[in-house]
Amino acid sequence: MGCFLSTSKDTGGNRRRPGNIGEVSVYVPGLRIPKPVDFSQSLGDNLSKNMVERLSALRTRIVVMAAQEGPTITRTRRKSATQHGGSTLADLHQALEDYLPVLLGLVKDGSQLQYKVQFVWVNQEDEAEETAISNAWYEVLSVLHLMAMLSLSQANLLLLPRTSADGYQPKVSEESRRASVDIFLKAAGYLDCAVRHVLPQMSPELRRELPVDLAEGDLRALCLQALGQGVDIQLGMAIDSTKATLAVKRRLACEMVKYWQQAQDNIMNLPLANGWGEKHKLFVKWKYFEAKAAAYYYHGLILDEGNTEKFHGMAVAALQAADEYFKESKKACEAFNAAPPLSRNPPLWGTMKYLSEKIPKDTSSKVRINRDLYSYEKIMETAPTLPDFALALKPDEFQLPPVHPSWTDENMNRGQAGANQPKGDRG
Repeated sequence: MGCFLSTSKDTGGNRRRPGNIGEVSVYVPGLRIPKPVDFSQSLGDNLSKNMVERLSALRTRIVVMAAQEGPTITRTRRKSATQHGGSTLADLHQALEDYLPVLLGLVKDGSQLQYKVQFVWVNQEDEAEETAISNAWYEVLSVLHLMAMLSLSQANLLLLPRTSADGYQPKVSEESRRASVDIFLKAAGYLDCAVRHVLPQMSPELRRELPVDLAEGDLRALCLQALGQGVDIQLGMAIDSTKATLAVKRRLACEMVKYWQQAQDNIMNLPLANGWGEKHKLFVKWKYFEAKAAAYYYHGLILDEGNTEKFHGMAVAALQAADEYFKESKKACEAFNAAPPLSRNPPLWGTMKYLSEKIPKDTSSKVRINRDLYSYEKIMETAPTLPDFALALKPDEFQLPPVHPSWTDENMNRGQAGANQPKGDRG
């Protein structure tokens, strides 16, 4: 249900991609930008002037803010003050939260109003520059996606190391790390809600016409990415804790592998394009290799606690695998940063700062054979199987908000208008 239109323009049109997005701890594949919609033309005959004006005002606020800030939000800006004193990310997020309950009135109880308005959004990962669809569920899906991307952008800002007051190496505070985990779970919650509660409202035909930015595989991959990065932060905090055992660190690292493996499975065959999309695939690949390096490292240390030659041999194989995955992760990182739009790594911190020092050192001390005899393939063949743990980190339980109370008055007024209408005039 609902007509659709995708357009592609060689000139770049409304799709503005920065040449360089600066430091990246959390990758955000661009922000989809809404284009103006004339609610009065499409809904003027069906809704009161007040309701049309409410919808228009709420959406126009988002259009203006997203058009001004969207192309620059994905660049590294540690503080983004607005004239109201708050952050641009928070203000745009609030605008979306204010709009959503009013927007949901268009789809309540299967209302035919959902097909009246053609909503247009500029894509980032799709070949088509923009996609226009006459279905309000497409708008709901786009709103949830943008809320998730804003959350990931906020997490990125929190996880960029800052120069500490004591003048030592830049670091990320524990407060910022803990806050980022909550934000990752919130972003995952928006995306999980989109997959489980919004996509099923659309017909198979309509879902096939969605831009790849909103394809189920991309939404799932982004959700898993958020969870994977949340576990990465937890592992970094466990490394810093004197109470966390090797078993706890191995479990977290192995869970991280599963999140990134599933993200890769979801994103691998999607036709991601236009720079942002290809970079997205490279980011997932890089983080998957990092996770494998961490998991094999801690698995190797635990195996090495066994007192038999067999356990020592398995430990050596695991540490060799960790070392190889660590090298592959550095190559994948370089490929990611070199892909347009260009990016760079912030100063090393957390999990990878620790492992970048420990993996080469511990591997070389444990491996007492001529490593030149072992190819990458041979090392991967002999690496022991990683333990399989259930995934502990889950998305927040985000539910679509109740329809705004203004719709109750709207429906009552429309009902009264219908009752007062002469019988001969009713259609």
